[in-house]
Amino acid sequence: MIRQDRLPLRAALGAAAFALCAPLLAQPQFGNPSPTAGRDTSQRANQAADQAVYRPVEYVNARTKGPALVVIPGEIKSNNATFLQKFTANNIADFGEIELSNANFQVLERSNLGPLMREFELAYNLGDPQQARKFLGMGKLKSTKYVVKFDILKTEQIASAQEGFDGRTLGQMAGLLGAFSGSWGGARAGAVGGTALGSVRTNEATSVWIIGMRYKIIDAETTEQVATGYTEEKMEIGATSQAALGVSQSQQGGVGLDTMVQRLVQKSVWEIDSKYK
Repeated sequence: MIRQDRLPLRAALGAAAFALCAPLLAQPQFGNPSPTAGRDTSQRANQAADQAVYRPVEYVNARTKGPALVVIPGEIKSNNATFLQKFTANNIADFGEIELSNANFQVLERSNLGPLMREFELAYNLGDPQQARKFLGMGKLKSTKYVVKFDILKTEQIASAQEGFDGRTLGQMAGLLGAFSGSWGGARAGAVGGTALGSVRTNEATSVWIIGMRYKIIDAETTEQVATGYTEEKMEIGATSQAALGVSQSQQGGVGLDTMVQRLVQKSVWEIDSKYK
């Protein structure tokens, strides 16, 4: 039996122990070795990067356990060389597995299929139910209800805009006007003003891409399509630069292809979770 007068002591010891353990339970913190850390350029670059940081999606039916499924690599039907160099269908399927798991679907890792993976893909891409059933009798695949694939159907730059200002011409005109003023002071002021104005340069450029993704849900046993959906997102890339009197400033950024593909997968999984669980 615990004496009443010792309860406050036990509570204090418990609080102290929790305080000591709390830092151990916190997420890891990492330093920033950049020589510009904390400076203006670092703050502006980090503010832009914060817009592209991964953010988990609150899937509406995440509390409900979804059926067992396998994500197979889809198709990339874009002819854009940059996209094709950076991505494979396996990359997109990896994103799909992550997000479907976050939505509480029972996702069977493709690695568990081992060397059978290629034949498994062919069975569903060709819609061969007889071949598909052969795989469904193997191990964990017996519980598989759906096969899901994500296809990239579009990656194209649809718009670009650019504008800038070069002060050299106006600077020369200012210098000439000062020279024609007829006085030494006016000529000197015109020369100074022309040099200052001539040093001003600004430039701004923006390009916008549209990337489109389709998802398909296939019945694992019959290979028939159960559902499909399509979504698009805009990807904007921009750059600015300014210079005057020897002082220059530039900034560039935008959401990258990796982030865009993951966001499209998240939108697709949100729809799958909302409609087909």
